[in-house]
Amino acid sequence: MRKDLGPDDLGDLLELPLVAVLATYRRDGSVLLSPVWHQWRDGGFDVVTGSGGIKTRHLRRNPRASIVVYEQEPPYRGIEVSGEAQLRSERVQETALLVATRYLGGEGGAAYVEQMSDDVVVRLEPGRLRAWDFSDESG
Repeated sequence: MRKDLGPDDLGDLLELPLVAVLATYRRDGSVLLSPVWHQWRDGGFDVVTGSGGIKTRHLRRNPRASIVVYEQEPPYRGIEVSGEAQLRSERVQETALLVATRYLGGEGGAAYVEQMSDDVVVRLEPGRLRAWDFSDESG
């Protein structure tokens, strides 16, 4: 397994429309794992969600979060980013359109954004980053 990698070492992994898992913390300290759409931009992840949702409530109380994106097929590349999330209200529609288009295509992404009520961008930049790639073990 290739370790000590950075995002640039993962090829197209962060461009693929893979569902990520976002970890936030409940009041009692237990972890909530949420599947999320995302985009990798300028060295961090963007996730669009609603200001009244559970993920946002958790992050307002405790900004610590982690996100993981990985392949379920060889070469099993992946990345985990942990740090303090920022909640942003700027450029939500623009970010949502970019994210939704990754998963649904142009027409589907636009239709999704027209009916969505999400109004917050969760921005998570690496405080800690761990990336892996099993390409040297497959094949």
